[in-house]
Amino acid sequence: MSKKTPIPLMPWAAKHQWQIEPTNLLIISIAMAIMGIGEGLLVSAKLGNAPWTVLSQGLALQTGMSIGWAIALISVIVLLFWIPFKLKFGLGTILNVLIISFFIDQTTKWVEPPELLSTRIFYMIFGIIIFSIGTAFYLSCKLGTGPRDGLMVGICQKYGWNVGRVRTAIEISVCCFGIFMGGTFGISTILFALTVGWIIQGTYLLLERRFSVL
Repeated sequence: MSKKTPIPLMPWAAKHQWQIEPTNLLIISIAMAIMGIGEGLLVSAKLGNAPWTVLSQGLALQTGMSIGWAIALISVIVLLFWIPFKLKFGLGTILNVLIISFFIDQTTKWVEPPELLSTRIFYMIFGIIIFSIGTAFYLSCKLGTGPRDGLMVGICQKYGWNVGRVRTAIEISVCCFGIFMGGTFGISTILFALTVGWIIQGTYLLLERRFSVL
């Protein structure tokens, strides 16, 4: 019996990473914009960085390189882990960098860190939720993934494990390595690591019931 795909097959899913159509291009673009806004809200909340940012900070502290170069180096290393999973680049790999980065910058530019703790907590929770939902939708387009999402998808496909468990394990591992190397963390870091995978999984369950063609 074949293993069930971790990402439900949606009507807008591409047959390969470069099969660009108006519908999947629109969905992946909006989804990544939402991801960028969500991560930008996490930054503005100032309650802790996302796990991969903590890892990048830690690597930067240990090596003396900038955070930007640390992020780039980590991305390259993660891409090497694609090899045993036979993952391929696609349009989503490129858009993942361009669109998400743009909307993170715009969100942090226009959304100032709030003074009220309750507002900061709202930004944190809302940011995590929309980031996770955006991730689920962009991956459902099957136009390729960013380096970190590709690692998750590769593991899920190879071993038949669900997205919730795999993403949570990855985020917690990354968080621990980052903290060990001196990266800054907070409640946002912990909440992100523990919930993002399960929100993605829950979004897929809803999409599967409503749209899946399988």
